[in-house]
Amino acid sequence: MREPLTVAVVQPVWAGADVLANAEEHAVAVVRAGARLVVFPELSLTGYDLDAPSLPVDDPRLGPIRDACRATGSVALVGAPVREVDADENEDAESREYIAMLAVTGEGVAVAYRKMCLHGAEFDRFTPGGKPEVLTVDGWRLGLAICADAAEPRHAADTAALGIDAYVAGTLYGAAADSLVRRDTHMRERAAAHDTWVVLATSAGASGTYPETSGGSGVWAPGGETVAQAGAAAGETVTVVLR
Repeated sequence: MREPLTVAVVQPVWAGADVLANAEEHAVAVVRAGARLVVFPELSLTGYDLDAPSLPVDDPRLGPIRDACRATGSVALVGAPVREVDADENEDAESREYIAMLAVTGEGVAVAYRKMCLHGAEFDRFTPGGKPEVLTVDGWRLGLAICADAAEPRHAADTAALGIDAYVAGTLYGAAADSLVRRDTHMRERAAAHDTWVVLATSAGASGTYPETSGGSGVWAPGGETVAQAGAAAGETVTVVLR
């Protein structure tokens, strides 16, 4: 029988453009959470700044997160811009940039998912991801989403069609009242429509060019009931056991 999965959603304190300082903040959060899966918001390592440089997966500044995951046995899902060359293209092929979710373990870092539903100025720099992705952790099939993906019912439907146990999103919502309503409505509807857990890590406080964001990270049960939800403050973490 599959074991329960302990998940934590983190609203990290943004340390500005200093990637190492943000990675160190992430590492502290991973250790404090003590969860098997620790989820961070969209572009959490840089803040939501569309001019922030891309990060290679072997960037030494990610070392603190790898070390924290090695010490705790955690898998951390963190957000960053990345640049890649398609594996099936030749060495002279032009690289593409993506808004990505990185999976960090004690063994290393890999791109787990590339945001599919870009919007606004994101199109000026980034390429949409090509397909939904599932990450398996301890037998749990986790469908991945970044921000506007979770606002699109089709994205959740296509991801759920792969056979998932949870829909895991790293996002950023604005701090206005209507943004908070959209946040909770999106998550509740995805959980209800696909009878699956929904796990949301969303920014709180400042993030990149946003001086204020919503907070409200949380977990929704299959059917749509809110299980636990953070407040609006940066630095909060919510932990839930999925069964």
